[in-house]
Amino acid sequence: MALTPATLARHELCGLHTRVAAADNPSLTGIEGRVVRETKNTLSVETDSTDDSGATPAAKQVPKAGATFEFALDGESVAPTDVTPADPKAAETVHVTVEGERLVATPARRTERSSDSTWR
Repeated sequence: MALTPATLARHELCGLHTRVAAADNPSLTGIEGRVVRETKNTLSVETDSTDDSGATPAAKQVPKAGATFEFALDGESVAPTDVTPADPKAAETVHVTVEGERLVATPARRTERSSDSTWR
């Protein structure tokens, strides 16, 4: 199955670029980077910023529930029929917004089940 905005919830999220668009905890809003680990209830996002000890990059754990994520899918991973922009440069990246509650499940269970897509 091709990775498309409609099937994002059924694919592996590790390695995708994400941004926390909104969260119940305001300090989590704006966290941006690559997903490096996923559990049932959280995503670990590796950011470009340093942590308190000065080590770089820092991984921040973001609870799925209560957050809205924006995933960036590059043009190579998105099926060509899913993107028909007027500007060819817009085809390079597609941003998909998803409510974190739709992702709350163990990664193995989440990728096995089928569901209707309600992406914005």
